[in-house]
Amino acid sequence: MFPLPPRMSRRTAFVGGVAALVVAGLLAWWLVPLGEKAPSGSVKFSTGVTSGVYERYGYLLKEDLAKDLPNVSIGLLTSQGSQENISRVATGKADFTIATADAVAKYRRDNGPGADRLRGCARLYDDYVQLIAAKSSGIKTARDLRGKRVGVGQEGSGVRLIADRLLTAAGLHPKKAVRSVSAGIDTMPGLLESGDLDAFFWSGGLPTAAVQQLSERFDISLVPLDDALVDRLHDTAPVDTRYYRSAMMPADAYKRAQDGTAVPTVAVANLLVTTDRIDADLTEGFTRTVIKSRDRIGKKVHPAQLVDLRTAIYTDPLQLHDGALHYYRSVKP
Repeated sequence: MFPLPPRMSRRTAFVGGVAALVVAGLLAWWLVPLGEKAPSGSVKFSTGVTSGVYERYGYLLKEDLAKDLPNVSIGLLTSQGSQENISRVATGKADFTIATADAVAKYRRDNGPGADRLRGCARLYDDYVQLIAAKSSGIKTARDLRGKRVGVGQEGSGVRLIADRLLTAAGLHPKKAVRSVSAGIDTMPGLLESGDLDAFFWSGGLPTAAVQQLSERFDISLVPLDDALVDRLHDTAPVDTRYYRSAMMPADAYKRAQDGTAVPTVAVANLLVTTDRIDADLTEGFTRTVIKSRDRIGKKVHPAQLVDLRTAIYTDPLQLHDGALHYYRSVKP
């Protein structure tokens, strides 16, 4: 240790040290918002199928959560998609997840276990329904799927939910009029390329990497799902289908497959979901990171660029979790 200056007594040094600690404590108090706790523990985040947008988004979000919530351990769980995700969170098998609004509405309408405990954290980005066919198949409309081998997503996925509804709206029984194949985005592109599928449905952000890669090595077409089909879709189940809206896939979503033409389709919002069992401070921190990480994640997962603080609060059909609500109030201009 360095010797004390001749005129500085040990008492003076002690008092000075205490004063420094007090100043540091006051500074820390000023930097950390009043009443905010440092969340800790472990969290399970249910994402989606391998190579899907949910899975990639979850992986990148985990990196930011590790920085913002250093005392929280984040575990990622792959899943078949929205329907399985909602069931996991509602029954306590996961703490946070991403799911489409229509899947959430169906789970609540079916009075699934724990449905009343579900809460929203943020509206994220829209999923676009993509009906992808081999260009050589001659499939131009959804009605042309009659008798064809069609990938409809796996049980428990949001794709299966919307695919069955769209087929019904097109006048096709999902199990009788088409040869439905239960498969996910991790296998459907390969099945189409090998000739084992004529077409498949996918619902995800734009662009989805697996579809992008398929379009670059195989001739595909994006089958339009026009307003008339969307109107019939709304007629099939008016309560749940109000979450679907007509949309256009931009002409450059999959450049090689679209020939510079925008494609009409159906869109549905994705929600960040938890339950009322999850601590408010943890939920607030989780929500804050989701909003704050938009630009960084958006560079690698394009749909994340569409997360918007102005619309994030609209988590219909779920009410906002108290922690998320506190966050939005804290950043309200």
